[in-house]
Amino acid sequence: MWIEQMPNWVRRLYPTVCWRKEDANKTLYLTFDDGPNTTITPWILDQLDELGVKATFFCIGNNAEKYPDLVKAIIERGHTIGMHGYSHTRGLYKNTAVFLQDIEQCAKWVKSNLYRPPHGRITPKQAKLLSKTYTVVLWDVITRDYDASLSPQEVEKIALKYTRNGSIVVFHDSIKAQKNMQYVFPRAVKQWLSEGYTFATLND
Repeated sequence: MWIEQMPNWVRRLYPTVCWRKEDANKTLYLTFDDGPNTTITPWILDQLDELGVKATFFCIGNNAEKYPDLVKAIIERGHTIGMHGYSHTRGLYKNTAVFLQDIEQCAKWVKSNLYRPPHGRITPKQAKLLSKTYTVVLWDVITRDYDASLSPQEVEKIALKYTRNGSIVVFHDSIKAQKNMQYVFPRAVKQWLSEGYTFATLND
Protein backbone atom coordinates (compact mmCIF):
# COMPACT_ATOMS: atom_id res chain seq x y z
CA MET A 1 0.00 0.00 0.00
CA TRP A 2 2.89 2.37 0.66
CA ILE A 3 3.63 2.53 -3.04
CA GLU A 4 0.07 2.86 -4.27
CA GLN A 5 -1.11 5.32 -1.59
CA MET A 6 1.31 6.95 0.83
CA PRO A 7 0.23 6.93 4.49
CA ASN A 8 -0.65 10.18 6.22
CA TRP A 9 2.51 10.30 8.32
CA VAL A 10 4.62 10.45 5.15
CA ARG A 11 2.41 13.17 3.71
CA ARG A 12 2.86 15.23 6.86
CA LEU A 13 6.59 15.36 6.14
CA TYR A 14 5.72 17.37 3.01
CA PRO A 15 3.16 19.97 4.15
CA THR A 16 3.77 22.22 1.12
CA VAL A 17 3.01 19.47 -1.42
CA CYS A 18 -0.36 18.74 -3.02
CA TRP A 19 -1.20 15.04 -2.57
CA ARG A 20 -4.96 15.15 -2.96
CA LYS A 21 -7.74 17.70 -3.45
CA GLU A 22 -9.44 16.83 -0.19
CA ASP A 23 -12.35 19.25 -0.63
CA ALA A 24 -13.29 17.75 -3.99
CA ASN A 25 -16.63 15.93 -4.07
CA LYS A 26 -16.82 13.11 -6.62
CA THR A 27 -13.97 14.69 -8.61
CA LEU A 28 -10.82 12.93 -9.79
CA TYR A 29 -7.64 14.34 -11.29
CA LEU A 30 -6.05 12.17 -13.96
CA THR A 31 -2.35 12.77 -14.53
CA PHE A 32 0.14 11.32 -17.00
CA ASP A 33 3.89 11.36 -16.39
CA ASP A 34 7.00 11.00 -18.58
CA GLY A 35 5.73 12.16 -21.98
CA PRO A 36 5.13 13.42 -24.45
CA ASN A 37 6.08 10.81 -27.00
CA THR A 38 4.81 10.12 -30.49
CA THR A 39 3.80 6.51 -29.77
CA ILE A 40 1.63 6.91 -26.67
CA THR A 41 0.55 10.52 -26.17
CA PRO A 42 -1.63 10.88 -29.31
CA TRP A 43 -3.49 7.69 -28.35
CA ILE A 44 -4.15 9.02 -24.86
CA LEU A 45 -5.42 12.33 -26.26
CA ASP A 46 -7.83 10.50 -28.56
CA GLN A 47 -9.07 8.33 -25.68
CA LEU A 48 -9.60 11.38 -23.48
CA ASP A 49 -11.64 13.02 -26.24
CA GLU A 50 -13.72 9.88 -26.66
CA LEU A 51 -14.30 9.59 -22.90
CA GLY A 52 -15.04 13.30 -22.57
CA VAL A 53 -12.61 13.91 -19.69
CA LYS A 54 -9.61 16.16 -19.12
CA ALA A 55 -6.20 15.41 -17.63
CA THR A 56 -2.89 16.93 -16.60
CA PHE A 57 0.32 15.89 -18.35
CA PHE A 58 3.56 16.20 -16.42
CA CYS A 59 6.05 16.50 -19.27
CA ILE A 60 9.76 15.76 -19.27
CA GLY A 61 11.49 18.82 -20.68
CA ASN A 62 13.75 16.80 -22.98
CA ASN A 63 10.67 15.21 -24.56
CA ALA A 64 8.86 18.54 -24.79
CA GLU A 65 11.85 19.98 -26.61
CA LYS A 66 11.76 17.09 -29.10
CA TYR A 67 7.98 17.17 -29.61
CA PRO A 68 6.69 20.74 -29.16
CA ASP A 69 3.73 20.01 -31.40
CA LEU A 70 2.53 17.36 -28.95
CA VAL A 71 2.78 19.82 -26.05
CA LYS A 72 0.76 22.26 -28.13
CA ALA A 73 -1.82 19.55 -28.92
CA ILE A 74 -2.23 18.70 -25.23
CA ILE A 75 -3.05 22.32 -24.43
CA GLU A 76 -5.25 22.89 -27.49
CA ARG A 77 -7.35 19.86 -26.59
CA GLY A 78 -8.18 21.35 -23.21
CA HIS A 79 -5.70 19.66 -20.93
CA THR A 80 -3.14 21.08 -18.50
CA ILE A 81 0.62 20.60 -18.59
CA GLY A 82 3.09 20.47 -15.72
CA MET A 83 6.84 20.03 -15.41
CA HIS A 84 8.51 16.70 -14.64
CA GLY A 85 12.11 17.89 -14.83
CA TYR A 86 14.22 18.25 -17.96
CA SER A 87 16.04 14.93 -17.62
CA HIS A 88 13.87 13.12 -15.06
CA THR A 89 16.33 14.03 -12.31
CA ARG A 90 15.45 12.85 -8.80
CA GLY A 91 16.12 15.54 -6.22
CA LEU A 92 16.66 13.09 -3.38
CA TYR A 93 19.89 11.91 -5.00
CA LYS A 94 21.13 15.26 -6.32
CA ASN A 95 22.71 18.40 -5.01
CA THR A 96 19.86 20.91 -4.68
CA ALA A 97 21.57 23.45 -6.97
CA VAL A 98 21.92 20.84 -9.74
CA PHE A 99 18.35 19.71 -9.17
CA LEU A 100 17.04 23.28 -9.53
CA GLN A 101 19.06 23.80 -12.71
CA ASP A 102 17.34 20.78 -14.23
CA ILE A 103 13.92 22.26 -13.40
CA GLU A 104 14.91 25.63 -14.83
CA GLN A 105 15.93 23.91 -18.05
CA CYS A 106 12.56 22.14 -18.15
CA ALA A 107 10.76 25.47 -17.70
CA LYS A 108 12.13 26.65 -21.05
CA TRP A 109 10.01 24.02 -22.78
CA VAL A 110 7.12 23.41 -20.39
CA LYS A 111 5.38 26.64 -19.43
CA SER A 112 3.62 25.78 -16.20
CA ASN A 113 3.55 26.52 -12.48
CA LEU A 114 2.92 22.82 -11.75
CA TYR A 115 5.85 20.57 -10.92
CA ARG A 116 5.97 16.87 -10.07
CA PRO A 117 9.26 15.39 -8.82
CA PRO A 118 10.34 12.36 -10.87
CA HIS A 119 9.59 9.16 -8.92
CA GLY A 120 8.38 11.44 -6.11
CA ARG A 121 12.02 11.53 -4.95
CA ILE A 122 12.48 14.89 -3.27
CA THR A 123 13.58 16.05 0.16
CA PRO A 124 11.18 18.02 2.38
CA LYS A 125 13.62 20.95 2.22
CA GLN A 126 13.64 20.88 -1.60
CA ALA A 127 9.85 20.65 -1.68
CA LYS A 128 9.51 23.66 0.62
CA LEU A 129 11.95 25.67 -1.50
CA LEU A 130 10.22 24.80 -4.77
CA SER A 131 6.80 25.58 -3.31
CA LYS A 132 7.78 29.24 -3.18
CA THR A 133 7.66 29.27 -7.00
CA TYR A 134 5.65 26.24 -8.09
CA THR A 135 2.71 24.11 -7.01
CA VAL A 136 4.48 20.86 -6.19
CA VAL A 137 2.20 17.90 -6.94
CA LEU A 138 2.66 14.31 -5.86
CA TRP A 139 -0.30 11.90 -5.87
CA ASP A 140 -3.00 10.17 -3.92
CA VAL A 141 -2.90 7.02 -6.08
CA ILE A 142 -0.11 5.72 -8.25
CA THR A 143 -1.37 2.91 -10.44
CA ARG A 144 2.02 1.21 -10.95
CA ASP A 145 1.27 0.85 -14.65
CA TYR A 146 5.04 1.09 -15.23
CA ASP A 147 5.68 -2.16 -13.32
CA ALA A 148 6.21 -4.97 -15.84
CA SER A 149 5.91 -7.56 -13.08
CA LEU A 150 2.23 -6.65 -12.68
CA SER A 151 -0.48 -7.79 -15.07
CA PRO A 152 -2.93 -5.26 -16.52
CA GLN A 153 -5.62 -6.80 -14.32
CA GLU A 154 -3.50 -6.25 -11.20
CA VAL A 155 -2.88 -2.62 -12.16
CA GLU A 156 -6.59 -2.11 -12.74
CA LYS A 157 -7.31 -3.53 -9.29
CA ILE A 158 -4.88 -1.04 -7.73
CA ALA A 159 -6.43 1.91 -9.59
CA LEU A 160 -9.97 1.05 -8.57
CA LYS A 161 -9.16 0.02 -4.99
CA TYR A 162 -7.42 3.17 -3.83
CA THR A 163 -9.15 5.95 -5.75
CA ARG A 164 -11.47 8.18 -3.71
CA ASN A 165 -12.93 11.70 -3.76
CA GLY A 166 -10.27 14.19 -4.74
CA SER A 167 -7.68 11.61 -5.76
CA ILE A 168 -4.81 12.70 -7.95
CA VAL A 169 -4.21 9.54 -9.99
CA VAL A 170 -0.97 8.76 -11.85
CA PHE A 171 -0.65 6.96 -15.17
CA HIS A 172 2.32 7.19 -17.54
CA ASP A 173 2.54 8.03 -21.22
CA SER A 174 5.74 6.04 -21.67
CA ILE A 175 6.76 2.98 -23.62
CA LYS A 176 7.52 1.10 -20.39
CA ALA A 177 3.96 1.57 -19.13
CA GLN A 178 2.23 1.19 -22.50
CA LYS A 179 0.78 -2.30 -22.11
CA ASN A 180 -0.68 -1.82 -18.65
CA MET A 181 -1.74 1.80 -19.16
CA GLN A 182 -3.57 1.18 -22.44
CA TYR A 183 -5.56 -1.63 -20.85
CA VAL A 184 -6.31 0.02 -17.51
CA PHE A 185 -6.75 3.73 -18.18
CA PRO A 186 -9.92 3.64 -20.36
CA ARG A 187 -11.49 0.83 -18.35
CA ALA A 188 -10.88 2.60 -15.04
CA VAL A 189 -12.22 5.91 -16.33
CA LYS A 190 -15.40 4.25 -17.57
CA GLN A 191 -15.84 2.62 -14.16
CA TRP A 192 -15.31 5.92 -12.35
CA LEU A 193 -17.75 7.67 -14.65
CA SER A 194 -20.34 4.98 -13.92
CA GLU A 195 -19.84 5.70 -10.22
CA GLY A 196 -20.65 9.37 -10.75
CA TYR A 197 -17.17 10.85 -10.72
CA THR A 198 -16.27 13.90 -12.79
CA PHE A 199 -12.78 14.84 -13.89
CA ALA A 200 -10.84 18.07 -13.65
CA THR A 201 -7.34 19.31 -14.46
CA LEU A 202 -4.80 20.58 -11.97
CA ASN A 203 -4.78 24.23 -12.92
CA ASP A 204 -1.89 26.58 -12.23
